[in-house]
Amino acid sequence: MKYITEIQVNVPLSEFIKKLDNPENMRHWQKDFISYNHLSGDPGTEGAQMELNYKMGKRELVMIETILKRNMPHEFHATYDAKGVHNIQKNYFKAIDEDTTKWISESEFEFSGFFMKLMGFMMPGVFKKQSLKYLKDFKAFAEHGTSLTNP
Repeated sequence: MKYITEIQVNVPLSEFIKKLDNPENMRHWQKDFISYNHLSGDPGTEGAQMELNYKMGKRELVMIETILKRNMPHEFHATYDAKGVHNIQKNYFKAIDEDTTKWISESEFEFSGFFMKLMGFMMPGVFKKQSLKYLKDFKAFAEHGTSLTNP
């Protein structure tokens, strides 16, 4: 399954990247995000791996991020692997003007196991909706400092 989501964020490209590129900020714009742990490579560089931990209701989810390409401030590509799911994310960042950045995110999901293949086939909208929610939540964080963490 492949799709593209995009959003305009009303902050300069340099500020956008500064906020996006800091893993400490993930808790502010990724609902259910708990923590991250650096696993290998130089943090933030191509080939580096990081474990991402989420709690969705009673279910815990562990994903491994592997950075494929890092050409900041213009693009960042990575894979995210969890049980039954391999996600390839290609993210492109473009300055629209000096105060506006466009984020284009290309998502590709590959599923393994009967249940995940069935979910991908029957409910592709769930994945698209979640991707767009991350972009909208980042926009709120970048523009207004809106955080999803409890005060």
